[in-house]
Amino acid sequence: MKIGEYEKVFKALANKRRLEIIKFLSEKSEATVGEIAKKIKLSIKATSKHLIILANAEVLEKDQRNLLVFYQKSKAMPKKLQSLINLFSNSLE
Repeated sequence: MKIGEYEKVFKALANKRRLEIIKFLSEKSEATVGEIAKKIKLSIKATSKHLIILANAEVLEKDQRNLLVFYQKSKAMPKKLQSLINLFSNSLE
């Protein structure tokens, strides 16, 4: 990854709600926007905005199935960066 790509990931991670999303997806391999919104106690609209930021930073992948969009942690993320993301998300209380 280039420096600019790391910067984009770190900016995406610099938010408590987005870290909560990552933590939830670490525990549950994939989830819909509605499931994620319910878990982090946020509206679907606000949750969708956070998910878009994480997907644009390639931290998450999305898969549209009919009317539902499922999100999961990116499999393309370098292992060292994935370890760092896990460290951040696991440190949440």
